[in-house]
Amino acid sequence: MSSRATPVPLGSFGVWAGTWGLTPERATEIERLGYGAIWVGGSPPADLAIVETLLGATSTISVGTGIVNIWNSDAGTVADSYHRLEAAHPGRFLLGIGAGHREATEEYATPYQALGNYLDVLDERGVPSNRRVLAALGPRVLRLAADRAAGAHPYLVTPEYTKSARQILGAEPLMATEHKVALGTDRERTRAVARGAVKLYLGLSNYLANLRRIGYSDADLSGNGSDTLLDALVAQGDPESVAARLAEHLHAGADHVMVHVSPDADDPVPALAQLAPALGLKPRG
Repeated sequence: MSSRATPVPLGSFGVWAGTWGLTPERATEIERLGYGAIWVGGSPPADLAIVETLLGATSTISVGTGIVNIWNSDAGTVADSYHRLEAAHPGRFLLGIGAGHREATEEYATPYQALGNYLDVLDERGVPSNRRVLAALGPRVLRLAADRAAGAHPYLVTPEYTKSARQILGAEPLMATEHKVALGTDRERTRAVARGAVKLYLGLSNYLANLRRIGYSDADLSGNGSDTLLDALVAQGDPESVAARLAEHLHAGADHVMVHVSPDADDPVPALAQLAPALGLKPRG
């Protein structure tokens, strides 16, 4: 599906990491391990300098943004950055954009319209629709992602969500889902890691609304989250068990799964190296 939705090669598995967790050296190693894409989180600035650095440090791996925040990054500047990156590294960059969180943005009252206006500017400035994806959770933005972008980048979701979202998107658009992982066979320890990884999002209304749509109760969402919720949102266990959980997204209709190593403060490369063989990845070089 993804090869029809966008010409940017992604492979089945990529890596999501915040700007703080990505260095040229780590990007080079992620590429060597066989992952298909690196997704830069943490609302990278409109100049996309970090994307340029990562593309320059690597040779074949694709790089996406997960996501550029439309409230913080001028659309014209982002379009100029896209064209600069495309000229230097053709076919390797996928622009992910989104409206962020109501709690962080005073202007958030009309996010859907603002997202549409942002896409209008990208259209006017020549950013192809098949070279961008939208952060999408609810049905309305999923449909917008299908109509005006290559597809959707859902975050903090389960394979059950992926199945229902695929029905809304249709067969052709790209679905690139993020899923957190905590390697280890001590479930008490991995659940503690999972709790730390999820607790921020349990205070953000867009994620709470989506988790309720999936079927989680107020009891699951209260405090730092129920064990059932944590186990659903953060894949835990040995590499084979974690890989099997990530693959459930592919079976549910995702084209590409972003592996998000928790905790964010750690260097993700050791965990990614353990996971790569279980995911069926072949080292490059």
